[in-house]
This record gives sequence, structure tokens and C-alpha cells, in this order.
Amino acid sequence: MIAALGMYDRPELRGPTDLYWSLIRDGLRKRGIEAPEALTRDDRAWWAGWHSPGLLLSQTCGMPYRTELKEVVTLVGTPDFGVEGCPPGYYRSVLVARGDDPRAELADFADAAFAFNEARSQSGWAAAANHMTALGLTIRPALETGGHAASARAVAEGRADWASLDAVTWRLLLRWEPDLAARLRVIGQTAPTPGLPYVTARGTDPAPLAAAVAEAIVTLPPDDRAALGLCGLIQIPSADYLAVPIPPPPALAQG
Repeated sequence: MIAALGMYDRPELRGPTDLYWSLIRDGLRKRGIEAPEALTRDDRAWWAGWHSPGLLLSQTCGMPYRTELKEVVTLVGTPDFGVEGCPPGYYRSVLVARGDDPRAELADFADAAFAFNEARSQSGWAAAANHMTALGLTIRPALETGGHAASARAVAEGRADWASLDAVTWRLLLRWEPDLAARLRVIGQTAPTPGLPYVTARGTDPAPLAAAVAEAIVTLPPDDRAALGLCGLIQIPSADYLAVPIPPPPALAQG
């Protein structure tokens, strides 16, 4: 059985995250649902976990949901992280460049070297690609980094010119890696899209899971809830996720 809450599971937040899971776990057991004692924090938590019939609860990304997982998982609900300028349960991407880069406008970064975490990321790739297309601008993917913080470092270190970061991750970088964040500046923000949903295996009743999660968020001590940035659990229809455009995959230059 797999339970994973790894999207924003920084080392500094392990304590609050584990407490959050323990409240969810106990709420599920109270409702007669078997739940693992601890979270899964290994390779099973990601793609293999999302496809596993043993998936109890995990958090995925909007783009994988609409491109690959919509027939594999069931939506439980979307945690609301209170992202400024977004409806409850929604988020956006923050577009960043080096603080000392002389280019002033986002249009100046068309065809500049773009760093992205991975091709199947909504906030790291799709949001930026769709945003640039809507503005009539081009985007030149130049470096796949494997993670949002790694994309931020690539820009700060001059290995790329700009990147698109999940707004919640950017908030965490401002809090936990201020030296890195201070080397960057925001050059734009994308339109809000549905946030990273909690999912369970196809065929599992999501109602008791949603109830346990919502109860856990309310029960968390205020300091832990604030550390995790949790404001509540929102029910966003599957159709809203599927309505977000799917851009072409990033094509990295060879050689």
C-alpha cells in the first residue's frame, strides 16, 4: 500500500509532513480504512506508485493527470496552498531570471536558454510554454534539471537564462533557501491552473479519503499548517484539469 506526499516534502518540513500524514492515517483508520504507518519516500512514490493498484493516497501534477493518469487514478481533492492571485486550489508558475540579467521584459527572453525540471511537468514546462505561446513568443528549452530547485540553481549559476518554478516551491525557496532566491528576480507569472491534486487508485472510493484529509488539515496545529502552507481541500472537477492545453514536448538542441 502506497501513501506519498512528496511534492513539497523538503527536509525542513519532514516533521510537519509526517504529522500531517499521521492525522490522515488515523482518520482513515477511524473510518475503517487500512492505512500504512508511514509515508512512502522512495521511487515507488512517483510514476510506479501512481500506476499501482495499491495506491492509497498520493499527490500528482496536473499535466501527468491529463496526459497519462486520468484513466488510472481517481481524484480525491486538491490541497489549497493559498497562492496569491489564484482561486482556492489553483496555483501558477513564477518565471525567474538572474537578478543581474539586464533584460527587462519577458519578450527579451524569447529564444533565451530555458531550464525546466522535466517534460511532464505542468508548472516547470507546460505553464511556461503555454504562456509564451499565448503571448506570441518562442521558448527555447535548453536544460532539463530534474527539479524546480535545480532549475533555480541553474539560472543563478548561469547555466540557463530563465526558468519556470511552481509558485509554492518558489515560496519555499524564499523561506528555506534565501541566498539562492536572492540571486533571482521574477520576470513574469503564468495564468492560474488547477493545483497538484491528491489521487487514489482507480476504483477506490475517494469520499472517506477526502474527509480524512480535510479533517487533518483543520486538526494540524497552526504552526505546522502554516509551515506546510495548507489552507484546505478543494474539489476541482476532472474536466478543469483536462481543459488545460498540452504543449508539444520540449525539444532539446543536440550537440
